[in-house]
This record gives sequence, structure tokens and C-alpha cells, in this order.
Amino acid sequence: MNKQEKNDVIEVLKEKFTQYNNFYITDTESLSVAQVTNLRRTCFDKQVEMKVAKNTLIRKALESLDAEKYSGVFDALHNVTALMFSENPKEPALIISSFRKKGNAEKPKLKAAFINGDIYSGDENLKALTQIKTKNELIGEVIGLLQSPAKRVIAGLLHHHEKQAEGVAAE
Repeated sequence: MNKQEKNDVIEVLKEKFTQYNNFYITDTESLSVAQVTNLRRTCFDKQVEMKVAKNTLIRKALESLDAEKYSGVFDALHNVTALMFSENPKEPALIISSFRKKGNAEKPKLKAAFINGDIYSGDENLKALTQIKTKNELIGEVIGLLQSPAKRVIAGLLHHHEKQAEGVAAE
């Protein structure tokens, strides 16, 4: 790979890191070509972009954007690295978990995840990342909580109104 090709890869990576608030750094070493193809297909179906790149190029892209912000993920840049970019913070974790269950395997392994500015290092965080609530899920919960008292008030008023109507009809 010549210098221009490396610079092109760095620019593509910078665009992806800027475009997405969430990315996962995974270890796909020892996966067969068929397994990687299957993983890519699953990612594509779930609107997750998967990119494989050299660790040094990933590091250069991150450093050129904000070395301090991304410093916590630099330790994860070793061995074979596949990046998973997603709008949904938990979708890559769900893909990795599902892929591992189907193949009864330990790979791909989570090396690190960058979720809305927070860094999760290590494969032991995978289960927790599958349970992260998305923005829409949180909004739905808040709306449900806000609606609950109003529903009770309306139900109480309707019940009170029905009682009054029964009293008038009895007279």
C-alpha cells in the first residue's frame, strides 16, 4: 500500500468516525472467509457498516480528529481489527452476540466500543452493551411514564362521571 492509498484509507475512516457517534472495535482474527462474509452480510442487513483496516491507519485517523477524545481506544488497536459503525449504539453488540451463539464461537471478540463519547474496553462489556437503551427506547419510556398519571386522572374522572350519571338516572 503506497502513501496515497494509506492517506485515502485514513480519510475514509475519518469520515466514518465523524459520521457515527458509535463504533465498535472487534477482533476477527481466526474467522474464516465465509464467516467474515456472513458477518458483513448481517451487518449490512442491520444498517451497521463494517470496515477492516490496519491498526496504524485507524489510530492516525482518530488522532487527527481528536487524540484526547479517542485515546481510550488506542490500547484496543492490535491484532486483526474490524470496525463496526452504527447509529444504534447496541446493534453491533447484538450482532456480535448472535454471531457467536450461532457459530458456538468466541469470535468476533469485542476489543472496545465508543458509544456517544463513552469508552467500553474489553469483551466482558459485550453483555452490558446489548442492554443499552437506544434514544427512541428512552423517549418511549419517558412518554409512557408521563402518560401514566394523566391516564389515571382521566380514568378517575370518567369513573366519577359515570357514578354521577347513575345517580341522576336512579332519581
